[in-house]
Amino acid sequence: MVDFNKIKYSTDKQTFDLNVIHRFLKNSYWSKNIPQIVVQQAIENSFCIAAFLEEEQIGFARLITDYATFAYLADVFIIEKYQRHGIGSILIHHLMKEAETMNLRRILLATRDAHDLYTKYGFSSLKHPQNFMEIVRPNIYVAAG
Repeated sequence: MVDFNKIKYSTDKQTFDLNVIHRFLKNSYWSKNIPQIVVQQAIENSFCIAAFLEEEQIGFARLITDYATFAYLADVFIIEKYQRHGIGSILIHHLMKEAETMNLRRILLATRDAHDLYTKYGFSSLKHPQNFMEIVRPNIYVAAG
């Protein structure tokens, strides 16, 4: 069991473990083979939060935002051995509290399997999906790497 009193959350990018973040993301379904330099640039240009158990980084989430009107929630993860203990929910709770102070008009996300988690924080299916368009390059990192 995880001692929740020992888990700390930080938005200080200097405390983040880039190797942990990169290792998880390069093996994830949404950013397979992503280069570490791309992860580093993404962190530098986003609002991020990380979860730590003592000194070990165990989770991460990134909000891509202009800090005024819009954000896209991405790269949310908890290291596998710490999953299913509610840490992801607490991480999203802290991130959404920070996002509230930005007074954003819209926050989007895409998820394959965590709809129940995000519904708790006000997310819902697109009301007008026909208004949205996308360009998808799922193998961009494979081609680049």
